[in-house]
Amino acid sequence: MARVLGSIRLSLIRPEVDRRRSDVITFGMAKYIALLRAVNVGGTGKLSMNDLKAMCLKAGFAKVQTYISSGNVVFEAKDPPVKVKSALEARLLAYAGKPVGVLVRTASEMKAVLEGNPFKNRPPNFTVAIFLDGKPESDALDRAVGKADEDMRLGEKEIYVCYGPGMGRSKLKIPAAREGTARNMNTVARLVSMALEV
Repeated sequence: MARVLGSIRLSLIRPEVDRRRSDVITFGMAKYIALLRAVNVGGTGKLSMNDLKAMCLKAGFAKVQTYISSGNVVFEAKDPPVKVKSALEARLLAYAGKPVGVLVRTASEMKAVLEGNPFKNRPPNFTVAIFLDGKPESDALDRAVGKADEDMRLGEKEIYVCYGPGMGRSKLKIPAAREGTARNMNTVARLVSMALEV
């Protein structure tokens, strides 16, 4: 009987994990990916990824990992996305002396961006997702200017753009993406992998 009661007692305190959602883990922590809009901050050069990691740790985030120097960070946090975003933006403001935009996605949201890529048969390094804070307006692509051989599609909170071989010479401007930040699909795939490994 003692053994049975002991196993019941342990099962009551064991943290619940919803295995259907990759962003929900033990003790109410969630997996997040934060994307910075600009890493050349404060007029003093690029933001060090070590400094970014330190900011995240001081904000109370756990298992913090950065990826390349374009401002990508994967971590766990107990707060909802809006609080995670504001906490990181406040620390970046203090660091840089000016606002630095942050786009936040849960691990499952980022995985959905990867799976929702409408240009899977095109080179991933020429295909980007432009991350936005909200759903793009239905006419967002109609207002784009400078289009040449690029293909565009709307996502949930993203705009997908597939560039032709002249990506570096593209003059495409999408007003709806002004406050967003772009990552190519190789980077998106790596961030998903990192988030699922955390």
